[in-house]
Amino acid sequence: MQIHETADTFDLPDKRVWVVGDLHGNAGWIQTLLPAMRRHAPSLRTILQLGDYGFDHGHLGTHPVDYWSKRAGIERVLVTLGNHEEWDHITAAQENAPGMAIRVSEVVWLLSRPFRFKIAGREVLSLGGASSVDKAFRTAGKDWFEEELITERMEAAAITGGPADLMLTHESPTAAVPEVQRLLMNNPHEFPPEALAISAAQRERVQRVADAALPHLHMHGHMHVFGDLERDDGRSVVSLDRDTFAGNAGVLDMATLSFEILPLADIRGWR
Repeated sequence: MQIHETADTFDLPDKRVWVVGDLHGNAGWIQTLLPAMRRHAPSLRTILQLGDYGFDHGHLGTHPVDYWSKRAGIERVLVTLGNHEEWDHITAAQENAPGMAIRVSEVVWLLSRPFRFKIAGREVLSLGGASSVDKAFRTAGKDWFEEELITERMEAAAITGGPADLMLTHESPTAAVPEVQRLLMNNPHEFPPEALAISAAQRERVQRVADAALPHLHMHGHMHVFGDLERDDGRSVVSLDRDTFAGNAGVLDMATLSFEILPLADIRGWR
């Protein structure tokens, strides 16, 4: 993985940005989603991606994310890393630029854990990572990596940074949207208890950071469901769904921190 550029923060002027959930390296979905973004909001220039990005940046040639981003007018894709990532390459690249965002293609930046930046004057806190609850069905060091986890050090660093207006994570907080709560209660994929316990500990880390940073809006992926929750204290949580499903992408207004989903019918060109 080549590092083209590094940054210790960003100060973006964008009044509205795209936010996208899990992509899982799905080039076909990128080919469908980004043209739909162009049709819906051609002036937008930034995508905030919430992990399980999943694309390989170790190969030569034009990358599908670069290609379709250029055609859609997207200038930057800022990735809050998930668990299903190429950690065998990402870890070494991040160790060469600790605390920095690293640009790994023409438009794609992988954010450190944690990473803080500004959009339209709003303080944004990104804290990537999560546990692979399906690791029992995967191979360690090939399909899942210990580096995927949010560590105590990452949690402490995120808290030390102070308040944030917007928090971006891959993992859900424990104060989850109702759709995530139902998913966790039912465990439809029958993930083993030990994997669920590690995942629960990761959610607790995320919640402790959220309770310290007090973001007005907390957005995450990972759970493969769309849902939103407005808490009694006025803070909101939004969970985005995965690639190919409704609720995978939408527009975030940075002035109001209101989020509008891009309907699946519009993405697929059904209307």
